Amino acid sequence: MQSMNEFKELATFAAQEAAHILMDNFGALREKDIESKSKSDFVTWVDKSSEQRIIEIIREKYPHHNICAEESTQDEAGEYRWIIDPLDGTTNYIHGVPVFAVSIGLEWNGRLVLGVVYDPNRKEMFYGEKGGGAFLNGKAIAVSKISDPAMALLATGYPFRVNRYIDVYQQSFKELFLQVSGVRRAGSAALDLCYVACGRYDGFWELDLKAWDLAAAAVIIKEAGGKISDFAGGDNVLDSGNTVAANAPLYPFLLQTVKKNFAGTIDA
Repeated sequence: MQSMNEFKELATFAAQEAAHILMDNFGALREKDIESKSKSDFVTWVDKSSEQRIIEIIREKYPHHNICAEESTQDEAGEYRWIIDPLDGTTNYIHGVPVFAVSIGLEWNGRLVLGVVYDPNRKEMFYGEKGGGAFLNGKAIAVSKISDPAMALLATGYPFRVNRYIDVYQQSFKELFLQVSGVRRAGSAALDLCYVACGRYDGFWELDLKAWDLAAAAVIIKEAGGKISDFAGGDNVLDSGNTVAANAPLYPFLLQTVKKNFAGTIDA
């Protein structure tokens, strides 16, 4: 494998370059700038410009690497594949809610080895490297140690892409809500997962996420000592998009509750 430090430097630079585009246009979009991909799922020219800039930077340095990006190129896995979300939290961005991020993950021979998530509003750069730890603005981070559900703060996302599952989702929400100290829904899965990694949240669950929502943050969570899986507790999370993540002590409780509520309803 090539130098991980070089990959890290490229990914952080690309995330910052993309973030400049996001912040230069934040609050300036008009209705004609917004396209609907499906119900409640939007894209803007800013998403596309941010993604194009990231891909340009990667292609210039590594022209033969594969790329899986939300709005354009979606290559299959190869020796190296970059998995890119140029604007995680587009609906927030459209409405002027300052909760969104750039997410860039890297696979090597089908295994996630690097993740960078950048929040340009808080100027927070999350980074994780397989076997090398997880960091926020250069300082090591770790998941929380909360083990009692009554003390836990969870995050979630509503199943807007698969709203046919809203009833079973609400069932899981109710059961968890009544046992924990609180549940938050901020609107950026990449940041929610990074907040689990640095101990701000203790756990997270959501249905039908995409690989670009998850790839970078999955590395960061694991390197911070946390666990992330699909709803069956397996490692099919990038393909299924059904995600449970938590610190190690709380993970069994969260997984068991989610698994029980969704059993027989969806695949893992």
